Amino acid sequence: MTDSNAQLEGAPMIAPSTTEHPLYDDIVQACRSVYDPEIPVNIYDLGLIYTIDIKEDNAVNIIMTLTAPGCPVAGEMPGWVADAVEPLPGVKQVDVEMTFEPQWGMDMMSDEARLELGFM
Repeated sequence: MTDSNAQLEGAPMIAPSTTEHPLYDDIVQACRSVYDPEIPVNIYDLGLIYTIDIKEDNAVNIIMTLTAPGCPVAGEMPGWVADAVEPLPGVKQVDVEMTFEPQWGMDMMSDEARLELGFM
């Protein structure tokens, strides 16, 4: 094991969201209004939103992924998420960051998404 592996051991792959913040539920609902144009399920239930981090000053940082790195809307989807969240009352600013670590998998979908897509 190398030193870099030792540092990563035990660290969460996906940073935790600020679920206790009063804006959290509204931000989740805003994310649910964004759809991948190729899949009839919103990106939140698809599991594409990894982290919603809300700072004390109500600045929001969202870490998201795509179903595949070559997704045709890769350049546009972060803007769609920011456009959905930014107008919410109380939100100061929104930064959307794209990551592919960990890689998205179908196990990240909600039960609702699995049902909608016929996987349940």
